Order: sequence, then C-alpha cells, then structure tokens
Amino acid sequence: MDIGNIEIKHRLAEYKTELLLIGPKDKREALLPSLGNLNQYVREQVTSLGVILDSDLSLKPHINKVTKTAYFHLRNIAKVHPFLTQPDAEKLVHAFITSRLDYCNALFTGLPKKSIEKLQLIQNSAARLLTKTRKMEHITPVLAELHWLPVSYRIHFKVLLLVFKAVNGLAPCYITDKLSSYTPARALRSADVGLLRIPDAPSKRIGESTFSYYAPKRWNALPQHIREAESINIFKRQLNTYLFNHAYI
Repeated sequence: MDIGNIEIKHRLAEYKTELLLIGPKDKREALLPSLGNLNQYVREQVTSLGVILDSDLSLKPHINKVTKTAYFHLRNIAKVHPFLTQPDAEKLVHAFITSRLDYCNALFTGLPKKSIEKLQLIQNSAARLLTKTRKMEHITPVLAELHWLPVSYRIHFKVLLLVFKAVNGLAPCYITDKLSSYTPARALRSADVGLLRIPDAPSKRIGESTFSYYAPKRWNALPQHIREAESINIFKRQLNTYLFNHAYI
C-alpha cells in the first residue's frame, strides 16, 4: 500500500487531519520518508474524545492535563467551600474532580506507578479539602471514611464493569471480540464457570497491560458469585464492596 497516496484517495482536509505514529522513536523516524505529503499531518500528540494520545502511548500529556485542570477546580472549590454544606461540597468534588479521574480510566491499565500516583494525589487533595485534613495526617483512613476507592481500584472497577457487560451481551463488539471463554481440557468444576481465557502476553511491559490480557486476568480473580451477578446493579454493588475490602481491610 502506498501510504503517500492516502491524501489523494481520501481528500484529506488539512485543517481537520492529524496523523499520530505510535511506536519506538527510531521506527517512527524511519517511517517518515515513506509518508510523502502526509508528513505535514504528523503530530507528537492528538486528542481523541477528550483523551490526549502520544506516540509512546504513555498518556503523560493526558495525565498532566487532568492534573492541571483538577487542581484548578480544587482551588475554586476551596474558595466557596466555607459557604457550602458537606453534601453539596462533595457533589462539587465528584462533578469536577472524580469525573475527570474516572474518564476513560480503563486506558490507564499498565501505566507506570508514578503516573497513577499523580492521579492519586489529586484524589487525596480532594479528600483533605472536604474533611479539612492536614497534609501531615495519613490520608488512607480518610478515603476509607468517605467510601472512596483509590484511583488504582477505580481503574480495576471500570475494566471489570466492561467485562461484565461484554460477558452479558451489553458491550459493543470491539470489546466482546477481545474476550473469549476459557475451555479446559477436562470437565469444568463449578468454580471454573464463567472464566475467560488469558492469552499469552507478547511482552511483560506492554502485553500484560492490554485489555485482552489484563481484563480476563482481573475477571478470573473475582469470586464466582460476583462474576455470576444477576444484574449490572448487583454486580456493581458487590464489586465495589469487594474492591473496597481489598483496598482498606
């Protein structure tokens, strides 16, 4: 396929078109000569549905943007906090902070611990603001008292919710196609019902963070009664309790 002819065939609009090359820097640079006129559209990062994607898929630019925006809103909430009731203040935090931490957070699987910690610091700051907890005080009991799952567990929650929807025919095909049922050589035990096949990971750093690997691994670790929940509301309630106990107890 002649990549350089794509512009002609599809009549790309210059002001609408962006091209993101994903992969190691040396391979991206080696590909540039074959792009021809498409070089003008190459970007270091692009925004898709509110998520900033970079060529390394590190999501660092996106997390930096979330961090900057969240702290901006936290400062504004702090100004009006003395005039708000506690429930109203918490609603503001969920509307302006939690919603940003949760948005497309299933993409955060496999990110370096340092990246997740940046997001966790935002949640910690929001909890301190709501409860007037000083910086020197330990934040974990405060998060538990607020019944907030830590950021890493919120990521688990989102991924497992997507799996539940896929298993029960409630998810789009681009998600369900990534999952397949586990079929053992011998007869199933009752505890094996509802398990998913975990594919071989091509590499530990990248392969184990993909949805097709990470999601079934997390799903299979759930207790059977949660996997077999009768409705999505029951599943969410049981999963939240399960993850909360793992996080704080």
